[in-house]
Amino acid sequence: MCGIIGLLNKDGKKVDGTAIKRGLSIMNERGNGQGAGFAAYGIYPDYEDYYALHVFLDNMKEAKVQVEKEIERWGYIVYSEEIPTNDIRTFEREQIPYRYFFKPDTRKLLGHNYDEKDAIVKMVMRINSKREGSLVFSSGKNMGIFKAAGWPEEVADFYNIQDYDAYMWIGHNRYPTNTPGWWGGAHPFGLLDWSVVHNGEITSYGTNKRYVESFDYSCNMLTDTEVVTYLFDLLVRKHGLSPELAGKALAPKFWKDIDVMPERQRMNHTALRMAYSSAELNGPFAIIVARSEGFIALTDRIKLRPLVLGHKGNTVYVSSEEAAIRSMEPNVSDITYPTAGEPVVEKLGVP
Repeated sequence: MCGIIGLLNKDGKKVDGTAIKRGLSIMNERGNGQGAGFAAYGIYPDYEDYYALHVFLDNMKEAKVQVEKEIERWGYIVYSEEIPTNDIRTFEREQIPYRYFFKPDTRKLLGHNYDEKDAIVKMVMRINSKREGSLVFSSGKNMGIFKAAGWPEEVADFYNIQDYDAYMWIGHNRYPTNTPGWWGGAHPFGLLDWSVVHNGEITSYGTNKRYVESFDYSCNMLTDTEVVTYLFDLLVRKHGLSPELAGKALAPKFWKDIDVMPERQRMNHTALRMAYSSAELNGPFAIIVARSEGFIALTDRIKLRPLVLGHKGNTVYVSSEEAAIRSMEPNVSDITYPTAGEPVVEKLGVP
């Protein structure tokens, strides 16, 4: 189950959340009202040089004080406010969504030998590990995640996503199976400017979790999608792999296929599998992984979960279902179905 969706305007043109809300709501049969969310890029032009920290607070007193105390260990809060929301009678409000625009202090980071992004990751891990009434669920620049336990249209209306203009949107309609439906467990999952939506089940979760934790990531939400987020941050940002190569490492070729490749290609794929055997994702899955530069879409090596792409002018669409794409753009063209295990990378500014 679960429905995933996304759109990218490669020319940087911004659109509000109306279309992505409509497309995701088309797939309501893929969810059960226990989780939905959206990630939007380019929405904070007035604060584009600062990290936008979206935080769930259990209350506005103790939890808020503790979060701000931790944030200020790393730098300065430039501006903060409760994220504007609507009160919806049918919507069970469990958390207070709050946002901070944050500037790291390089003098404070030198003592820890962290660069700026490492410091943000460390700060997020510390806050989320303590879990004292708070959870950082979005921490990138000029982007934000909006999620909750509810149906897509409820979550969209709750956050007024029609009021945000973005050049890229991704969304998720959740059908939780192994974990309960709760605000923090809704997708997208985020870290820095990464955001991930996922349909399926990562059966290698235990191995993948131990692997990322060996690199000082903390997995606190007991869900496989959180691990996928950290894997992409590790492989791309920390290890310097391209998004394409990271996708191939996480959904590698079968050994039987590698064995019949030309020698140089065989050596490359063998090295990739050996180096990242603990990062390999097993099980049925389809994922969209977004960051400021664009997105990567990937399925498991057998493609046990659906994924479809479409194009219209400078816009590329991706979803679990073609009907969801056509609800956003009826005249979409070039409908394609990605090959199992082959990453599809779409970049901002690249035709």
